[in-house]
Amino acid sequence: DCEVFLVLYCETQVTWHSPRVHIAMALFRAATRVVARSAFKPGRTAMTQACVLEKVDDLRMREIDISEPFTENDLRIDIKSVGICGSDIHYYEHGSIGPFVVNAPMVLGHEASGVVTEVGEKYKDKFSVGDRVCMEPGIPNPLSPESMKGMYNVDPEVRFWATPPYHPKLLADPAWANGHGCLRPSVVHPANFTFKIPDHVTFDEAALVEPLAVGMHSCTKAQIKPGDVACIVGAGPIGMLTCLTALASGCAKVFLADPVQNKLDVAEKLVPGKITGLKVDTSDPDSMKKQIAEATNGSGVEVVIECSGNPHAAAACPELCAPGGTIVWVGCPTPVLFDIGHMQVRELRTESVFRYAHMYPKAIALLDSGAIDVKPIITNHFEFEESVKAFDYMKSPDPTTVKSIIRVSE
Repeated sequence: DCEVFLVLYCETQVTWHSPRVHIAMALFRAATRVVARSAFKPGRTAMTQACVLEKVDDLRMREIDISEPFTENDLRIDIKSVGICGSDIHYYEHGSIGPFVVNAPMVLGHEASGVVTEVGEKYKDKFSVGDRVCMEPGIPNPLSPESMKGMYNVDPEVRFWATPPYHPKLLADPAWANGHGCLRPSVVHPANFTFKIPDHVTFDEAALVEPLAVGMHSCTKAQIKPGDVACIVGAGPIGMLTCLTALASGCAKVFLADPVQNKLDVAEKLVPGKITGLKVDTSDPDSMKKQIAEATNGSGVEVVIECSGNPHAAAACPELCAPGGTIVWVGCPTPVLFDIGHMQVRELRTESVFRYAHMYPKAIALLDSGAIDVKPIITNHFEFEESVKAFDYMKSPDPTTVKSIIRVSE
């Protein structure tokens, strides 16, 4: 309305250089400042309880002040369940992952589900108070070149829960300078990165949509075809969820390689007869190669997805592939040497994965249909006030542990 008034005023009464225009412009700027302020509600100004990583090996439950502006595009969400991810543990133990360095206290947690308690004005027709939801934790700059290509997950300006920012724009943003995560009672999150979940999907299952999205992104990039045979390397939560996704994508059979037999036993029960565990002998560099060769009559598998992040396992992946096969890198190993010539003469294709993009609706649809069941990999639960205990446990978990969930509220 202010802008329309200004244009009409300028066109009908004065020339552009008239003093009246400058007065009108001043009024317009003042009015837009008022409108801009009215579009924002103040974020959480009181202190909130949270699981805070102070620095390496210093994790505490304490009060912390988090600035989160609430706009017409946002939702306020009470957190219900949060999964503990390997990246959370890595920050706890090492204080960094690549260029992401913890330089200030940071709230952990990025795999979350919850209940909507407040809806921004622009989304009142799409969300309601009480909606059960899960949240995609990475928020990109929608106008970045990467986002415009559809690859918003590799946008360097992405705001990702429980990830220390390194882009200058994020470091200068008081609402994001610490990269806080979601292990706290309530969060403000953009509505267009929040997704409703079916009534029969539990909050614990919904929290696992985040790691499931990683598996889905990797299988999508692998271009799995019906009847393919795959080998997933690493039987952590990502590896197990990738097995389930590979089968849902059309694989006839999946091998899962890991040195821990207990994890393989859990994985084989996820889809009996479809997942075969391969116990890796870490003293033998050719252990996986020999087992895959024996299981496939020497032909190899069409798809290898490396989820362990172990450099020795990663180095062995090209040896597992059939000619024309594909290797997808999900884990983040230290630098590894490969025989490119060996890969060329077999025309192996490689793909890399960084988180995911456009996967949440599909992941939820698979849970809804029952095509993927994530419940069996949830092995441990902790209450919110036990968060530090939960992280300490996950630093050296029992061999039977796969995925731990922190229940922030009932």
